[in-house]
Amino acid sequence: MIYEFRTYTLTVGSMGKFEESFANALPHREKYSKLTACWHTDIGPLNQIIHVWGYDDMKHRAEVRAAAAADPNWPPAGDDAYIVKMETEIVVPAPFQKPIEPGHYGNIYEMRYYDTLPGSMPEILDIWGAKLPGRLKYSPLFFCGHTDMGSLNKLIHIWPYDDLNHRAETRAASVAAGDWPPATGKFLVTMNNKIMVPSSFSPAH
Repeated sequence: MIYEFRTYTLTVGSMGKFEESFANALPHREKYSKLTACWHTDIGPLNQIIHVWGYDDMKHRAEVRAAAAADPNWPPAGDDAYIVKMETEIVVPAPFQKPIEPGHYGNIYEMRYYDTLPGSMPEILDIWGAKLPGRLKYSPLFFCGHTDMGSLNKLIHIWPYDDLNHRAETRAASVAAGDWPPATGKFLVTMNNKIMVPSSFSPAH
């Protein structure tokens, strides 16, 4: 299983229109494969929409995208006018990551993405796998994986919360108890995050 993370930076003030046309066209796209999740940013890099698509492998992705491109109802008509920048990353789930299922996980999601030293990802994931059960006592992990195409050597992990207070309380408790973070700081080059809100049509919300 692989996941494609597509991040579009939109013109200021166009998010509502973009999401509306995306939602209207989505049933046509989902004839070929299902949307995994979709969010827009609320804190961090603003005016971004992140949509995630799951595929069996790169061959499956190529077949689905070719079929969708031939559909006259996809992509949504007129959305190009709102897009400033398009980025895509192919992300491989961590060994401990379960398949993402539709459902309610939280009202906000924090995506944390770290650039790591080349060649360090296997050791990072081993350390995370051993440390993660302690962290899961406080709140669930939505997703963890690493990039295979796009911006390389990147670790992506996404955590759902009820609200920002829940996030702060959870993180403080896990750190105070020594259950988090894993000891992988020596492998990290940069650390970034964004707070995201699920789109109304997102299967994960």
